[in-house]
Amino acid sequence: MIEATGLDKTFILHLQGSARLEVLRNACLTVSAGECVALSGPSGAGKTTLLRSLYGNYLVDRGEILVRHQDTMVDLVTAPAETIIDIRRATLGYVSQFLRAMPRVPVIDIVAETARDRGAAAATAREHAAAMLSHLGIAPRLHHLPPATFSGGEQQRVNLARSFVCPWPVLLLDEPTASLDAANRDIVVRLINAAKQSGSAVVGIFHDAAVRDRVADRVLHIDPVTTPELA
Repeated sequence: MIEATGLDKTFILHLQGSARLEVLRNACLTVSAGECVALSGPSGAGKTTLLRSLYGNYLVDRGEILVRHQDTMVDLVTAPAETIIDIRRATLGYVSQFLRAMPRVPVIDIVAETARDRGAAAATAREHAAAMLSHLGIAPRLHHLPPATFSGGEQQRVNLARSFVCPWPVLLLDEPTASLDAANRDIVVRLINAAKQSGSAVVGIFHDAAVRDRVADRVLHIDPVTTPELA
């Protein structure tokens, strides 16, 4: 489902005299359907950079990121923006560390939007959104409130509901259980394993070792790139 090879990514630090910070060097990753690969390594090693590159948020300097989209392997590095948008709508699900949503929009509409984008009727999308929010412990009385009024843990659960309300061929998870209590971590573990069983390819960052051990089939360790000019 994913085959990434030879990925290099360098950031230019304009506030530090245009110093170059090399984050990824020849990074490679392959993920099959029904498999979860966990990214591990120290803070700053490039785990989130790799995940964002797989989603097309970062354009790598070199390499190839092939994603299976509608039975065709598409290179995100060279694909036009319209193709990347289509891939995100149909193939690539993503859970970031923080909820980003339009202000004053009720959470049920935020979650239902994912299902509507996948072709569900408005009523069906809202029904599925309400069920997933409730499954993740967001009570029905809160469904019509904007997420700005929620705690950090509640916002993270809305973030998860938005991604798990529909099945994804590929699912990218950046600290999906951060800010969650033990009961909700267990729910997320079950959701991830159910996605795997349905054939989703999952790539995730899990600083909670217990969660990682329960969902990961393989662990890819990433070592920091040494940049002499910043040493």
